[in-house]
Amino acid sequence: MTESITAPTAIEARAFRDTLGHFASGITVVSGIEGGDPVGFTCQSFASVSIEPPLVSFTVMRTSTTYPRIAATGSFAVNVLAHDQHAVSDQFARSGTDKWAGIAWQPAASGNPIIDDTLMWVDCRLWAEYEAGDHLIVVGEVVEMSPIDGHGGEPLLYFKGAYRHLREAQEG
Repeated sequence: MTESITAPTAIEARAFRDTLGHFASGITVVSGIEGGDPVGFTCQSFASVSIEPPLVSFTVMRTSTTYPRIAATGSFAVNVLAHDQHAVSDQFARSGTDKWAGIAWQPAASGNPIIDDTLMWVDCRLWAEYEAGDHLIVVGEVVEMSPIDGHGGEPLLYFKGAYRHLREAQEG
């Protein structure tokens, strides 16, 4: 017989964050255009939701100052960063700086910024938003995406508070 796990009476925020840090996630930059200028932020909570219709989601802090600027346009792109794009992730995670300085990008058909050399990207029409504690769950309908033959390389991963890379399994 296995022992049951007893839950603590209260979940401490730092312990919760550290525990969930044991789940590896990819790193993305959510981007949009506001008044002709690119805007964006780093996001690690991105997932596919539905195939029919093609839906994806991400979560963002309700206190974000960038997301409302993107949401007001009704569309956004999600750029999945490649293993060598640590600096891009760090740059878009900072507040109060020119996040696009030195970042090469091309517009999707919608005009949303697609960052050069990413692993893959999707361009979306805003489908829905849901309040979830201190975050918003944002769902987008994919209207354009990177070509399948353009998906080369490895993803930039985040695990236990640090960037990580995939490693080939060693045969033994």
